[in-house]
Amino acid sequence: MKGPLFYAKILLFGEYGIIKNSKGLSIPFNYFKGALRMDDRASEKAISSNEKLIEFAKHLATLETDLVQFELDRLNSDLDRGMYFDSSIPQGYGVGSSGALVAAIYDRYAIEKITVLENLTRSKLIKLKTVFAAMESFFHGKSSGLDPLNSFLSLPILIHSKSDIEPTGIPSQSQHGKAAVFLLDSGMTSETAPLVSIFLDNFEAPAFRKMMKDEFITISDRCIEHFLKGNISALFSDVKKLSSVVLDHFGPMIPKRFLKLWKTGLDTNAYYLKLCGSGGGGYILGFTQDLPKAKALLSDHKLEVVYTF
Repeated sequence: MKGPLFYAKILLFGEYGIIKNSKGLSIPFNYFKGALRMDDRASEKAISSNEKLIEFAKHLATLETDLVQFELDRLNSDLDRGMYFDSSIPQGYGVGSSGALVAAIYDRYAIEKITVLENLTRSKLIKLKTVFAAMESFFHGKSSGLDPLNSFLSLPILIHSKSDIEPTGIPSQSQHGKAAVFLLDSGMTSETAPLVSIFLDNFEAPAFRKMMKDEFITISDRCIEHFLKGNISALFSDVKKLSSVVLDHFGPMIPKRFLKLWKTGLDTNAYYLKLCGSGGGGYILGFTQDLPKAKALLSDHKLEVVYTF
C-alpha cells in the first residue's frame, strides 16, 4: 500500500502578518514530499512515524463530529498493521511536514471529504481550512490550517484574510533567469509555538503594533502584488525593505549566526533574506537578482532554488 504524494509548502509572504489577518501567498514545493505507506520491513523511522500516527488518531477521535468525521476503525486497523508516513520533508524547517501528513490522513480517511476535483467554492475552502486547523493543532497547539490546505490542493494559495482565501496562478518560471527565490539551510530545527508566543507578546506594545501595520504588513502585501503581476524590479525593491524590517524587529526569529549574513545581503544587494514561516531555525528564504553571485557569497551554506525569474 502506498498512497498519493503530498508536497511541502513555502509561505513566500505573510509570515506572522497572517496571524493578524494580513495577506499571504503560499506555494507548493515539490522537492519534498510524503505518502502513507505500509512496509513489512519496518525501519526505525517507520516505527517512530507509526507511533506518532497512533497518538494523532486519538486526537482525531476528539474532534467535533459536526466539523469532520473519520473512518477511525479503518485508520486504527491500518496503524495496527504498521502504516506510517514516508516523508522526505524535514521536520521543524518551516516547509509543512505536519501539513502534508494531515492532508494525507484527511484524503484517505475523512468521511464525506471535500475533494480537489469538485468546484472549490470559497465556503468549501474555508471549511477545509477549518478542518485542517483542528487536525493540525495536535502538532502545533494552534494552526491556521493553511499548510495542509496547500499540500492537499497542491496549488498556490492567496490569503486575503482568515475568512477569504483562493487558489491563484503565479507567473511561469524562467528556466534561464538569473533572479531566484531560494532556501538557505540554517542547520537547526525550530518550534513554531514559542516563537508565535514571543510575537504575540511583542504585539502588546503599541510601537510594535504600529510597525506591523505601517511597515511589515504594508510592504509584505505589496510584495505579493508585485510577485503575482511579475513586477520584478518593484518586487526586489520591496523585498529589501521587508528584509530590513525583519532584521530590525524580529531578532529572536533570526538564528544568531545568520544575523551577519542577513546584513551582508542588504549591504551588497547580492541577496535579501526573510523568514520562512516562523523562523528560529529551519530554512531561511532568500531572494536574489543574481543567483551565481548569491551562491558565491553563500558558498559555505546549503542553498536550494525554489523559483527562478
